[in-house]
Amino acid sequence: MRILQTYKVYPPDVHGGISEVMARISQLRTMSHDVRILVARDHGFARRYLHDGTPVQAVGSLGQLMSMPIAPGFPFALKRATKQCDVLALHAPFPLNDFSLLFGIPEDVAVVLHWHSEIAGARGQLPFIESMLRNTVARADRVVVTDEAMIQASPFLSKVAEKCDVVPYGVDVEFWSTVGEAEAAEIASIKAQHPRTVISIGRLVPYKGYPVLLEAMQQVDAELVLIGEGSQGEALKAQAKRLGLADRVHFKGYLSRTEMKLHLHAAQVFVLPSISEAEGFGIVQVEAMASGLPVINTNLNTTVPLIARHEIEGLTVEVGNAQALAGAINRLLGDSDLSARLAANGRQRAQVTYSNAAFLNGMQDVYQRACDARRSGRARS
Repeated sequence: MRILQTYKVYPPDVHGGISEVMARISQLRTMSHDVRILVARDHGFARRYLHDGTPVQAVGSLGQLMSMPIAPGFPFALKRATKQCDVLALHAPFPLNDFSLLFGIPEDVAVVLHWHSEIAGARGQLPFIESMLRNTVARADRVVVTDEAMIQASPFLSKVAEKCDVVPYGVDVEFWSTVGEAEAAEIASIKAQHPRTVISIGRLVPYKGYPVLLEAMQQVDAELVLIGEGSQGEALKAQAKRLGLADRVHFKGYLSRTEMKLHLHAAQVFVLPSISEAEGFGIVQVEAMASGLPVINTNLNTTVPLIARHEIEGLTVEVGNAQALAGAINRLLGDSDLSARLAANGRQRAQVTYSNAAFLNGMQDVYQRACDARRSGRARS
């Protein structure tokens, strides 16, 4: 199969959970499939490059508007690229994908819509975007979600449940769970300098809820490591200083996977404090679980609290509640038996449910069925 993945941005311009999923799907190249990626630049001129062996076409962008690239050439690039693919894998939310479909694509191209999350505020507030999204859902041969609950929770998907497939994201569990001798020495060194640490990894953007986490840290006797970059970076640093946390909050910026692993293994608690349904899954939870950490997440109406489940692999708190978040962190820091139980359960769940091999096999099956149905005409009947 010739598979074309499309989304708004991709590394090295921007790192994030959806781009991590796209990178994993690109590993289908090892199963003799041709996988390519079409995105826009965060800003700057168009470019073509290889990312971990996968060809990437990044359309030029004038910059960002409401977290969206201003890339007028994207619809034309997509239309041209679909003439050379069997499966168009659209990653949502990205309204420019939906707008591009209005220009039409070949009828024999199967469309698989990866539904990562809903567009925050789209329901009833952005009628044009909602209309375009419904057109995309109608054209899609299959829709991929990470949990059954996402289907019924969505006004877009609940009416097309018969063409939805549940495929949980996968991670390289062996990488995150295993440390070599040299890595173990580095972890021990980090622990010696920071023996009581809370960690969070993600883009420093509003829906991640980091202002709430900083508020919570006022009531926690521990250090906080924040790994990631984003538009809220300077504001968060100013907030940490204002709250008197400057010496206990460490902004690490972008780190490599290996560096992130070291910090995960050196920490005691992982926190995903997201406050918006734009956080559909939180794949970094699984990486933390595979690394042997108990997880704290929020009770969003998405897959997020179904990954590390309350009192099983982690603790779930009310969205945006700094007091509850502080209480959960303190509980895990103060109860080693509870933390060890949740961590052990989390590692097992990562290995059994969220392996990379299971994810790739699931995606290959979905793409193949969509392609076969489109070629046979069943998808158009």
